[in-house]
Amino acid sequence: MRERIAQSTRRAAFYCGAVASLESALKHHGTRLVVRRGPLISTARALAREVGAETVIWSTAYDAASVARERQLQSAFEEAGLRAIAVHDAPTVPPEETAAVRSDEGGAGYRALAPYIAAWEETRRAPVKGTIRFERDTFPSDAPPTPVEFGAAPLAEEPSETRALAALDAFLAGPALQYRTARNIPADESTSHLSADLSFGTIGARTVVARIDARLRDAFLLSEERLSLETFRRALAQRDFFLQLAWFFESRPDEPLQPKMRHFPVAERHPALEAWREGCTGYPLVDAGIRQLRATGWMHPRVRLVAASFLCFDLGVDWRVGRDAWERDLVEDDPALANGNWQWVAGVGADLAQFPRIYNPRKQARAFDSRGTYVRRWIPELATVPDADLADPSSAGRQAQIALPLFDGTAYPAPVVDHEGAAREFLRRYVEFVSTPTWRG
Repeated sequence: MRERIAQSTRRAAFYCGAVASLESALKHHGTRLVVRRGPLISTARALAREVGAETVIWSTAYDAASVARERQLQSAFEEAGLRAIAVHDAPTVPPEETAAVRSDEGGAGYRALAPYIAAWEETRRAPVKGTIRFERDTFPSDAPPTPVEFGAAPLAEEPSETRALAALDAFLAGPALQYRTARNIPADESTSHLSADLSFGTIGARTVVARIDARLRDAFLLSEERLSLETFRRALAQRDFFLQLAWFFESRPDEPLQPKMRHFPVAERHPALEAWREGCTGYPLVDAGIRQLRATGWMHPRVRLVAASFLCFDLGVDWRVGRDAWERDLVEDDPALANGNWQWVAGVGADLAQFPRIYNPRKQARAFDSRGTYVRRWIPELATVPDADLADPSSAGRQAQIALPLFDGTAYPAPVVDHEGAAREFLRRYVEFVSTPTWRG
């Protein structure tokens, strides 16, 4: 876990802030957080013996490496005579509960989103309410982690449950009512921005869904506002969908879920790969997204689709290269979700469409950033380009009235590939591959 957190200094700062917030909350209840450093199994087992525990409970992870580690931990506790319980705290609905709805595969997980959503709606429940009793303790504790350990600076605003709940309530009071449309407009940033809070536990998915449901009980909501809230709730269901995929199909965590795509030829390198990593592809919406990620540790969801599609289809590069590149900048820490989303975009995972969905970055820019507000925010080189040329700045270079500032020392690059040609070539290779029976062997 430490290695993953250390990949991104922003992630490390958020993690340390979340731990500090937990410590503060426990002090408020008259107890404290006990921190121990060392090898997971021996350290956890020693602490359980020290406190006299009979049962040890933890929130399970969903990526294959963590699941394997937790199984070893469970075995170690049981060998020591302790009861060990891993609970599904991250999703709204535990994977086994949605799987139990199925009658065709004996409780296996879902590979298709639509039937999963139906099962999710049928099985989801409100958060459990109860009284928690905290014990005072006198056990020694190591110092909690600090951002300095990871070479990071503390965040200006510490993550906390209070802050996350306030952000959620503010979102549900206004922006969420236009979410169905605004989620596609990157300049508005009208999304909840709760991905890091969800991944580090400063807010729970069940809490988010419960508050959405409470908001939906407002009798004065307009039909479009109601649809927007339901769309936001569906986004939480899709998050659960990817977690249950990782839970049920863990045998090949780093390989495409679709067997037919496990041998499809993809590249690990491309002459323009570094341009993609730096946000200098010559496609403004792609580059603005990459630059936003590198500057903030977050990228707008619509732009993530476009930027990931560009890597996989325009450059023909393996989706795992993109996933690993973004891991160095993202604040959120959800490897199972990263795998699921990247495979979905690359057309090798749970998305069972007949052909991969290839996003045209110019059309996406014209549709969702027509005035260039988002692009200009992250690409200052394009500040003087007219709106009509912003989706394709290279077209302005073919006009006689081109503005001189485009040719200064910070000129925006020409497109690294021809999108239309690259997309056609990828689809040609794809059709040829899936129509050939050799992939079955």
